[in-house]
Amino acid sequence: MKRGIGKLAFLFGSARLSAVLLLLVLLGVRVLDPLVVELVRLKTFDFYQTLKPRDYQDLPVAIVDIDEKSLAELGQWPWARTTLATILQNIAQAGGIAVAFDIVFPEPDRLSPDQYSKSIGGLSQTLKDELAALPSTDKIMSDAMRRTRVVVGQAGGVDFVETGRPKQSQTPVALLGPDPTGVMFNYPKLLRNIPILEEAAAGKGLFSIYPDPDGIVRRAALTALADGQIQPALSVELLRVATGQNAFAVKSDEAGISGLVVGGVEVPTDRNGRIWVHYTPSNAERYVSASDIVSGEFDVTRIKNHLILMGPSATGLLDLKATPLDPAMPGVEVHAQILENILSQSFLTRPNYALGAELIATTALSLLTVLLVPILGALPVLAFGFVLAASWVAGSWYMFASQKLLLDAGYPLFASFCVFLLLVFINYRREEIQRQEIRSAFGQYLAPDYVEQIARNPESLALGGERRNMTVLFSDVRNFTKISESFADNPQGLTTLMNRFLTPLSNGIMEKRGTIDKYMGDAVMAFWNAPLDDNNQEFHACQAALIMVERMRAINLERKEEAEKEGREFFPLNVGIGINTGDCVVGNMGSEFRFDYSVLGDSVNLASRLEGQTKAYGVTTLIGNNTARTVREKLAVCEVDLIRVKGKQEPERIFTLLGDEAYAGSSAFREARSHFETMLESYREQDWERAKSLCAALIDLGNSDFANLAETFGERIERFAKEPPPSDWDGVYVAETK
Repeated sequence: MKRGIGKLAFLFGSARLSAVLLLLVLLGVRVLDPLVVELVRLKTFDFYQTLKPRDYQDLPVAIVDIDEKSLAELGQWPWARTTLATILQNIAQAGGIAVAFDIVFPEPDRLSPDQYSKSIGGLSQTLKDELAALPSTDKIMSDAMRRTRVVVGQAGGVDFVETGRPKQSQTPVALLGPDPTGVMFNYPKLLRNIPILEEAAAGKGLFSIYPDPDGIVRRAALTALADGQIQPALSVELLRVATGQNAFAVKSDEAGISGLVVGGVEVPTDRNGRIWVHYTPSNAERYVSASDIVSGEFDVTRIKNHLILMGPSATGLLDLKATPLDPAMPGVEVHAQILENILSQSFLTRPNYALGAELIATTALSLLTVLLVPILGALPVLAFGFVLAASWVAGSWYMFASQKLLLDAGYPLFASFCVFLLLVFINYRREEIQRQEIRSAFGQYLAPDYVEQIARNPESLALGGERRNMTVLFSDVRNFTKISESFADNPQGLTTLMNRFLTPLSNGIMEKRGTIDKYMGDAVMAFWNAPLDDNNQEFHACQAALIMVERMRAINLERKEEAEKEGREFFPLNVGIGINTGDCVVGNMGSEFRFDYSVLGDSVNLASRLEGQTKAYGVTTLIGNNTARTVREKLAVCEVDLIRVKGKQEPERIFTLLGDEAYAGSSAFREARSHFETMLESYREQDWERAKSLCAALIDLGNSDFANLAETFGERIERFAKEPPPSDWDGVYVAETK
């Protein structure tokens, strides 16, 4: 080994070898990321936020503040729950959209008459009975909660005393990707509210915030594992409740969590489900004193159409957080700023490639020093190094200021300066072979992938109301209401079932370059050709539909085997899919407090109507004429009918999608399609007897893909044979339902 080191020293020079070894050590230290390195990096990011905080915007977020003024006027905390009921009532009357408590109510109100009578000694039994007969203040508060949308706070921890109360149902969550629980923050226990309040609440959210090692709150988990269940953060749950969504979604990949979807908004996160909070300085305009809400003497516009967070800023209530901009920011304002980040899409992001970029910068600066010192000498290299360092710092600052990306400027400078000092002290020699190694190292650097280019350059996406020719897909699970009823006593099981089929269906769409617009319970809406161009959009949409159908079959086979083993009734999941292509408007749509990237247009409505008609025709997939015109020569497509759907005057020629290219070329499909097209021709010519016999013949072929169609038309032909359509009938069938 000594001989090998000596040979390297001879070939490369002892100074260079020492510098490279030091660089490797420094790279290893950066990969291990000890606490001191992490803290220096975090302080750098704090400095950036101090220099350029987020601009304050008048967003529809307000804080009802338990401040010093409120404590002086309403008394010490905790207040009677009747006071809180009054606050909720006045917020609702002022037009507040939803309220979230950055507070937990784990015990009954000690000021409630029934509790008060137990805590005060010396009362007569008669007086105790009279107090106990008065309405409970917890009941009064729960009644007020039911009259508006309220999210109660919950706290995660490790040492809460078990209450023995039964667990309340939690917010449903859709998992889009691998199980993310292994990378989530995990609170072994959960401090809950008393049952009467949790049952009245529209949602429950975690307000616990885990600070960085130096006690500063820079990042906040939007979801965490608490008491064994995936829980949303308070801000996420408030947004979900305010927008009327039934669930939120967690997107994950092999690296961990990549983002959350709530209220139609996708929020990028780190692998642990956290966002970097982009702070503004604390602003009094966010706050309305709780005492003013109680008295009714407040500006209604500060509450109307706002999302309300209620929590304390009073120093004695000990809910102050250290942030990069404020050593004592009220915790409730931290939640408000998280919500503002989501609503304004103003996210600070430390991209997945950040560590790689910083390691490359460290390597580049250090190796350039190793290369140039023998050529230029120490002082010119010091000047040149200063220019490089300034360029890196400027680049890091530019990425923060303009792109909101967090790249560490400090460690590459520190590491390269250490290498420079080592070279100066050793007075190394120039070696051409070392220069070639540097060039070889630089030749191995990889450019960011296409998705990262979009993340760094969002202006390359045309957003905000662009007219495009697009393909839209709607899917819905048949008879899901009946299936849901079987889970009446097991809501968690229903959530698991939804995750089980929504994940593979969603993956099928995304594998074929589709964009998922939204989830509507068990239904999925997706589109193609936005935000990125897709010149083969119709084909990709149809391929996605075939994948979805095939994966649903596989899920049903697994569920059937499970049901047979467990001795319970099996309810199959059957999906209906509608696809249509046409001109649409795509962009950011919604209101000032909630918006998402979505698509609108008559073609979208027709796709939805086609999905609704799949059940009537007994087929899995129906596609519009524009879509079929493009794919009918490639895929197994057959014309079904000429139909006037509900809400449209012009008829649409509709088709069914039955299989891929291989099935399209099979003799079984071609023979059945020929029979059906002949039957359709007789039907439109009102030759009822011939059409009826062709339906029977089609059923006799034994092709299950056409059997349901034949039965549907057979029933329709029977009706027309008894009650013929008018003489000017044009063959258009008028759909009576959506």
